[in-house]
Amino acid sequence: MLVGPNVEVYSAGSRPSGRVNPKAIESMKEIGYDLSMHASKSLDDLPAVKFDCAVTMGCGDECPLLRAKARVDWGIHDPKHLSVEEFRAVRELIAGKVRDLVAAL
Repeated sequence: MLVGPNVEVYSAGSRPSGRVNPKAIESMKEIGYDLSMHASKSLDDLPAVKFDCAVTMGCGDECPLLRAKARVDWGIHDPKHLSVEEFRAVRELIAGKVRDLVAAL
């Protein structure tokens, strides 16, 4: 949504729940992105490639070493138990960090 057609983006978690958080679906719908057909994925579901950049969200030792040319940890805790308003704030925080990362790459 923010990076254009020349960037491939993957998303996965160290402990996926098996479903996309309904707050994430609703939050992204508010800004025009439909997550309803997406699935919760494990890090094991990622392709076995060397990524240009691997971004982690504060998972510490739980994050395995993904092969990547660059690594960034944004230190964002899982928002699944936050209120809708707090969830939106995390969405905007992530959007800003994605924009900064793309500009830096």
